Amino acid sequence: MKTLEAFGTRGSFPRRTFLKRAATLSTIAGAPWLVPSSVLGANAPGNRITVGFIGCGNQSTIDLPAFLGHDDCQVLAVCDVNTASFGYKTPDQFLGRKPAQERVNAFYASHKASGSYKGCDACNDFREVLARTDIDAVAIVVPDHWHAPMVAMAARAGKDVYCEKPLSLTVSDGQAMVKAVRQHRRILQTGSHYRSSPDYRRACQLVRNGRIGQVKRILTQVAEINAVDPGPGWQPMPVPDGFDYELWLGPAPWAPYHKDRCLYRFRFNLDYSGGQVTNFGAHSNDAAQWALDMDGSGPVEFEDLGSEWPPAGGLYNTATKTAFRARYANGVELVCQTAKPGFGIRFEGSDGWVEYGYQGLKTHPESLKTSTFGPNDILLPVSNPNRTVDAGKYHIPDHVRNFLDSVKSRRDPIEPVEVGHRSASVCHLGNIVMRLKRKLRWDPAREQFVDDAEANRMLARPIRLPWRL
Repeated sequence: MKTLEAFGTRGSFPRRTFLKRAATLSTIAGAPWLVPSSVLGANAPGNRITVGFIGCGNQSTIDLPAFLGHDDCQVLAVCDVNTASFGYKTPDQFLGRKPAQERVNAFYASHKASGSYKGCDACNDFREVLARTDIDAVAIVVPDHWHAPMVAMAARAGKDVYCEKPLSLTVSDGQAMVKAVRQHRRILQTGSHYRSSPDYRRACQLVRNGRIGQVKRILTQVAEINAVDPGPGWQPMPVPDGFDYELWLGPAPWAPYHKDRCLYRFRFNLDYSGGQVTNFGAHSNDAAQWALDMDGSGPVEFEDLGSEWPPAGGLYNTATKTAFRARYANGVELVCQTAKPGFGIRFEGSDGWVEYGYQGLKTHPESLKTSTFGPNDILLPVSNPNRTVDAGKYHIPDHVRNFLDSVKSRRDPIEPVEVGHRSASVCHLGNIVMRLKRKLRWDPAREQFVDDAEANRMLARPIRLPWRL
């Protein structure tokens, strides 16, 4: 496989230079390079952010419309190793690069007087997207094991990045992503979209300003596994037509194909993800970090609380029951555990408590829910100042809006690379302590376990050649 450098895209491509050159071209890669303002609104084409969308699975059904909904953004290309198939999170989901391409073209056509538009390209290999000089930013919506290589390559190619959560597969991957993004001066937004929720922010702001007194304990929830393991005795299956399995595996260890290894169910195999700990924990543990002002740090101690794991020999090997405790240097205890309904966080303090989850914001005393903040209070960043009422359908569009604004301003978004890395690290460290079943001390400044070589070896994983960070 070619390396990124073989495409000649190393470094940033100045936007002004691109616009000057592109103005003389009628097409790029066989399709119109820009859409008239009559299609996408009043924004001049030169002010639009052009996007390549990498990964067209389950999460794309939410993320892709969030990008399409902003008229200063144009999706020029979609990319996925799967042409099209059923069998994602639900059996009736028909997803892949072709359905995504059709969705983009249909959206733009509906905003065009002629009612037709065929300007979105579709490709199998993400490197084709990174090689395009007419694309400013990429959305990376792929399994976790691909996040770090793609982010590093995108940064080297001069692309800004919206990367889904959890940001990384390992602590070492997260460190490499921070280095690449900062070295190449890119914008990265972590897809932990609850930071763009007014009530989620309010819960953290109440804690940050001492409204519940001294914080004693934080309870974070993750969901149960929502897929059935084929179990010991599973057999390899033929790779379906139109699915590039070799590229899907990429940097992960080679393994025989099985339908329950890929698509939505990748999340339950440690080669590709960290289970529900990194899935839901990337939201709930992120809130703990934000509320405690620990975005650049983390706990100092981890302990297993009776986690459970599937029997050996199955296809799934992530925790079936999450249960671990972390302690911060200031004495605050964080307990992360499997619980219904599957996502939520509770802050317990000396003078009250605050909860946020699927049921919305709850407080004790009740007056905290409507209490005001003054100029001397700590005010957390806001993705959309006009959004005062919490509504789940707006979290991701507002999070994307915050990313697009950051691309334009060149200021960090609400969850930049370092923050996404640290929140994901809490989840990774929880997985490690649950696997080792012994108390571990963590040095958040050095990002190393204290006097535990075995645990430190679990901070990184080998990357299959020819891929690299």
